[in-house]
Amino acid sequence: MTKTLAYAAQSATTPLAPFTFERRAPRANDVAIDILYCGVCHSDLHQIRNDWQNSIYPMVPGHEIIGRVVAVGDAVGKFKAGDLVGVGCMVDSCQTCPSCQDDLEQFCEQGMTQTYNGYERDGKTIAQGGYSSHIVVREEFVLRVPETLSAAAAAPLLCAGITTYSPLRHWGVKAGQKVGIVGLGGLGHMGVKFARAFGAHTVVFTTSPNKKDDALRLGAHEVVVSKNADEMAAHAGSFDFILDTVAASHNLDAFVNLLKRDGTLTLVGAPDHPHPSPTVFGLIMGRKSIAGSLIGGIAETQEMLDFCAQHGITSDVEVIAMNDINAAYERMLKGDVKYRFVIDMKTLAA
Repeated sequence: MTKTLAYAAQSATTPLAPFTFERRAPRANDVAIDILYCGVCHSDLHQIRNDWQNSIYPMVPGHEIIGRVVAVGDAVGKFKAGDLVGVGCMVDSCQTCPSCQDDLEQFCEQGMTQTYNGYERDGKTIAQGGYSSHIVVREEFVLRVPETLSAAAAAPLLCAGITTYSPLRHWGVKAGQKVGIVGLGGLGHMGVKFARAFGAHTVVFTTSPNKKDDALRLGAHEVVVSKNADEMAAHAGSFDFILDTVAASHNLDAFVNLLKRDGTLTLVGAPDHPHPSPTVFGLIMGRKSIAGSLIGGIAETQEMLDFCAQHGITSDVEVIAMNDINAAYERMLKGDVKYRFVIDMKTLAA
């Protein structure tokens, strides 16, 4: 067991504060990692405040982790001390069910082990996340981070990146298609970068006219203000695929109406209240689909990191000190970040 410094929530109503706990000693198949940076995901805020009614306390959030390997178990063959690595939203799974065998560990039929706010496979040890000095993770759930990527700007790829990359890949987005990205936040700005890199004609939908210039800078070909009925109508029936990244309840019909025949609207934002039910006729008149997607498996996440290295893609980040995290949450609620906070973990002991 090793002493670990961290920031944790003790309840749904208390701010994050310094916390100390014990990590397990590395087992034969474990990798021990000193954490350099940890991204701040909107789901961190949902979980510490128990918005989804499943929170376990004390809770150390953080599942966008970049660090250096400091030790490996005797059975580890993929990593060595000094390697730059990442850990995302999960740290274990059963490894034997059909989903795990298909490299889709996020859909493990016995339940994946989340990086935090869950229990390790022993069913009693609370899994604690990346707002901490170090972490110990099973080798199969450690990712190699290309050294050409900025370590801080790569951290959000472990959640925001794979959350948007995976559905674009699964639904076969390619050059010549027209793709919409709904929302321009932590997820949305990564969706724009990936859709553009895949060669799609990329259109951003936002409720904020003042985001137009930034959307174009990030790679969008067009920007539509979704509150403007005329702008929306001009795109009716023209999209092959729309990725909805908004984490607030909203009417989906307006976006279903923009799909071509056989088009798909995929949801990756997770609101704390359900969306209004879509109109059935909007779906059946055109054989359109509404779908959902959840991160990606380990193999696909590694593919995404390698793709990012090849195309020079990282997240737009603002690096903060650990003791600024509560203020960062308040700013995040106001949309006052472009586009992801990342904690410099060397400030943890300051």
